[in-house]
Amino acid sequence: MGVTSDPEAADEVLQATFTRAMEAGHTARAETLKGWLFRVAYNEAMLAGRKRQLRDRSLKRLAERPRTETATPEELASLDESIRGVRELIEELPVEQQAVVRKRIYEDKTFKVIAEELDAPLGTVLTRMRSALAKLHRRLAERDEVNER
Repeated sequence: MGVTSDPEAADEVLQATFTRAMEAGHTARAETLKGWLFRVAYNEAMLAGRKRQLRDRSLKRLAERPRTETATPEELASLDESIRGVRELIEELPVEQQAVVRKRIYEDKTFKVIAEELDAPLGTVLTRMRSALAKLHRRLAERDEVNER
């Protein structure tokens, strides 16, 4: 409660802490178990706070966007074309990068979970995502240049 200042968030942190204790508590030494549990609870509370801040910033950005009453058919067609174009570019990525991008964007998985599922180091997964985004950015810029001509 002291870290989260929110009873509901504290309950979620407590549940996540005990889940973690069930999964990995056996790895802590008996004489340091109390400290280990405290550190896990603190880390879970900090993670919950970062998630809450991210959500709040996202909601604020969304609220600040100018609203359009309804999208015109041309705008919808343009959006659909853009989405199709990005999906095509994702298909052109190397298989390893495609897997990371799909799991992160379409399945909303964390990089840690993706690393576990792909049985790859976290750093490798992060590098694959960064490389994929750089390639997508480059290719989209190239397409925009071609379309402007």
